[in-house]
Amino acid sequence: MQVRYNRLLETNEDLKCEQCDKSWGKDGGFFLRRMRLIFSGQISKRVYFYVQPDLASSASSTGLHFAQIRDAYFDLGLDDKNEFRLRIGQSKVPFGFENMQSSQNRLPLDRHDAMNSAVSNERDLGVFFYWAPENKRKLFSSLVKDGLKGSGDYGIFAFGAYNGQTANKPELNQEPHIVSRVTWPFELPGGQIVEASVQGYTGKWVMATDQLSKDVKYVTDRNYTDQRVAASFILYPKPFGIQAEYNLGKGPQFNPATDSIETKDLKGGYVTLSYLMKKGKHTVIPFARYHHYEGGKKHELDARSYDVTETEIGVEWQPSKNFELVAMYTISSRRFEDFAKQDNLHEGQLLRLQAQLNF
Repeated sequence: MQVRYNRLLETNEDLKCEQCDKSWGKDGGFFLRRMRLIFSGQISKRVYFYVQPDLASSASSTGLHFAQIRDAYFDLGLDDKNEFRLRIGQSKVPFGFENMQSSQNRLPLDRHDAMNSAVSNERDLGVFFYWAPENKRKLFSSLVKDGLKGSGDYGIFAFGAYNGQTANKPELNQEPHIVSRVTWPFELPGGQIVEASVQGYTGKWVMATDQLSKDVKYVTDRNYTDQRVAASFILYPKPFGIQAEYNLGKGPQFNPATDSIETKDLKGGYVTLSYLMKKGKHTVIPFARYHHYEGGKKHELDARSYDVTETEIGVEWQPSKNFELVAMYTISSRRFEDFAKQDNLHEGQLLRLQAQLNF
């Protein structure tokens, strides 16, 4: 459960982030960002299930606290050690470390624009193949359990097919997206752990009719090339940590010069620095993140065109494993343009707070 307040030291109430937190800006107040319960279990030696609804989904800035499925899948082991497995259902698409990292474990309050714009809510319906040897699966688990902000176990190698319209959305063509990822975590002399990854996907994105302004121009079949490749590097915080990712590709994007949605290049990434300190039962992690993105957001109105540069400086305090408090100061410049909002640049700063209950 995460409760937020974003209005302290705010300098521009028109600075917003539709994808990350709908309580940013004008009229925002105390906000229930997430309220999730997990149902999971090992049904048999080779069959595992996982269902996670969110009871605080926000359909819009005026419609809050709807129940919605986040995850609903089962893993089918293909060998006795479950080193080879199929994941079937709605789950996270294996693209990007921070995308797969649980919001419960992430340091910054929201995922960065550059790679989260690839898959809204990080999830979709599909079938994914994962492989990881037993020792690497144990390492993935310990990186989360030991508080090192791991992403969880999505295999050393991943390959899959999924609808491509993002979670809880119907498929709009008969061409699934294809994704693959290779990652390798390893321990350096002295105990520091490093993970390096490459990943990519390809498919056709369909602009739904309710995503289109009345007079915006678009291709006849509303199908747009949707392709990306990305690299990730993680130095886990023992005690100093670095997390960095970068992606580039092509996707639908609004072009204000032609009032049309076109397939255009996109690029962007981030770097996060952190330092983990423990004293008794208390854990304190100061962090800073810089991120930049130039490109469209296919799941927003008219595939909005974005040019985002943001710096965030914060600290996470954990007095116990059940409670965390994060304070984060954000310095942001966001240009986001669709047919109705052109030449739409907003800059500002704000202090953001989040209280998180883990149970």
